[in-house]
Order: sequence, then structure tokens, then C-alpha cells
Amino acid sequence: MDEIDKQIINALQDGFPICDAPYRQVASHLGLTEQNLIIRLKALLDNGTLTRFGPLYNAEQMGGALTLAAVKAPIERFDEITEIINSFPEVAHNYARNHELNMWFVLATQTPEQIQQTINEIEQQTGLTVYNMPKNKEYFVSLKLEA
Repeated sequence: MDEIDKQIINALQDGFPICDAPYRQVASHLGLTEQNLIIRLKALLDNGTLTRFGPLYNAEQMGGALTLAAVKAPIERFDEITEIINSFPEVAHNYARNHELNMWFVLATQTPEQIQQTINEIEQQTGLTVYNMPKNKEYFVSLKLEA
């Protein structure tokens, strides 16, 4: 990752313009061509520096639902359980934790009812209890990581 890649990452954490040519606008601000910006973003995604580039939606404001969930995955089945859980399109994030509940993941569904349906399916496929931990209160934390 060179200095230009770092500038791209830092600039895009503050948002992406909504206009007819958003890539061109960002590129111009960074002193790049639109094509160069797109090539660099693709390279950052392809090499794993970025794992995702896209909008974040408030699922609840759109009629959907989110929840944090966790399982006690036996170490000898950890990779298998990870693969099963990650196969669900409703799984937005999945993290290993050094805790009795050693796998935590976020579910995002189109309707609130789908949360429990997805949990039931995960329990059926893994044979594990899924601990559902819906939020009580939402806080907005503007996290920006300097590249």
C-alpha cells in the first residue's frame, strides 16, 4: 500500500459523493484520474487490504432487523462452524473471541421475523445454541482508522 492508497482509504472513510460521477469527483479531489482510482480500489479489494467497499444501510429504518449473536463453538469444529455460519447471507460479520462464547456474529435481515428464523436454521445446521443479544440502545460512533 503506497501513499496514494492511504489517501484513498482516508478520504473515503468520510463518505462517498452522491452525484452523476462520484468516482470522478473523488479522483479529482485526490489528484487522480477516475480510471486510476477505480483500478486502485479494485487492487485494494483483490489483495485483501479492503474487505468491502460499499454503502452501509440502516436495516431497521428500511423495515429490517439487526442483532448480535454468539455460539460456543468447539475448537475441534471451529472452522466447520465458521463455514456454516458464514454461508448464511444474513451474516454481516463473524469474529472469533477469547471467551466461552467464542464466535460472535451480526445478523442483518429484511424483516424482524427473519432474525429468529435465521437463528433457528443456524442452530439446526450447527447443532449449537445461538445466543441472541439484540441491542437495547443504539449509539453512533464515528470510527475512522488512519491508513
